[in-house]
Amino acid sequence: AHDRKLTIVLGSATPSLESWANATAQEMRGRYALLTLKERAVAQSRLPAVQRIDLRKEKAEEGLSGILLEAIEKRLARGEQSLVFLNRRGYAPVLACTACGWISDCKRCAANLVLHLKDRRLRCHHCGYETRIPKACPTCGNQDIHPFGRGTQRLEEFLAERFPQARILRADRDAAKSRLQWEALVERIHTGDADILVGTQMLAKGHDFPKLTLVGVVGADSALFAADCRAPERLFAQLMQVAGRAGRAELPGEVLIQTQYPEHPLYAAVVNHDYPAFAATQLAERRVAGFPPFSFQAMLRAEAPQMADAIAFLATARAWPGCEAHAAVTLYDPVPMRLAKLANLERGQLLVESASRPALQNFLTEWREAVEGIKAPSRLRWHLEVDPLEF
Repeated sequence: AHDRKLTIVLGSATPSLESWANATAQEMRGRYALLTLKERAVAQSRLPAVQRIDLRKEKAEEGLSGILLEAIEKRLARGEQSLVFLNRRGYAPVLACTACGWISDCKRCAANLVLHLKDRRLRCHHCGYETRIPKACPTCGNQDIHPFGRGTQRLEEFLAERFPQARILRADRDAAKSRLQWEALVERIHTGDADILVGTQMLAKGHDFPKLTLVGVVGADSALFAADCRAPERLFAQLMQVAGRAGRAELPGEVLIQTQYPEHPLYAAVVNHDYPAFAATQLAERRVAGFPPFSFQAMLRAEAPQMADAIAFLATARAWPGCEAHAAVTLYDPVPMRLAKLANLERGQLLVESASRPALQNFLTEWREAVEGIKAPSRLRWHLEVDPLEF
């Protein structure tokens, strides 16, 4: 676009904080022009009313509060649709033994196997490994093993028991494994062949369901205190997107968010549909911490059968003598990735950071050549990512 002298239009109700800063932050000097749409596409539609349900005071049954269940019942009586949103598929996140502490962990990844009760399988959502559900604890033989936590399958089962007259439709990657299956699900929703939808982020964005007037959000708190600085940004965007499914036509919409932290500023911004307030809070925190967009980053990642080989490779890259000539660039110590093992490969990472993008780019140009010259084990693989989004 720069070469052709074209204008780029980025459209979003929840732009990335980097894009927002480029349009609003003083130090970015208005690199982007900001255009605001103040009305919804459908003239008679209104933004949904958002309410926080305090789980510290409300008793929950299978993770669903009485307020949310009552709201679903009212929609059923009026012939309207409800969506229960939980971004965790499967029946339960983990199967565990309370006697010895065994949990259903993946043998190939640093992750747990998710219980898929209908398929009678334990499945890894990272590498695809799966196995049968054991009849007893593999460690101590205890037959009293239990699922802990809940996924979309477990919510679907409970709602079917709670509302036996309702037509319940689950929409996640297990229910729609192909494009044709997904299109069939969407068609059922559009034709009104479902009363209660239980879905993941597949349903959160880009769909227009005229009869959908209630969205209940379950399990959102887990993203509030994640190690990744972008987790609140992703959560806010997800909540705004899924809230936008309710009340898109002439019927008013309502969004109920279950939380243990109703006073959190993120939820206050969602209630008010106030992206600028949320962005201002997040950018202030990132400015103090020196996180993007107020710094610029690159990530060198390495994976190998042994973690020691991956870390040794990264340590060699960090020790490159030419680093001393780039005082404006900081190289942190190599560490294991958060998901340290994936598909039988151990993974490490090395963060490179600078307050100046030109300084970072100049460093990376020279450093990449040095990294390519490092002798490494034959099965070690590495890649360099500029502006990494995940850690």
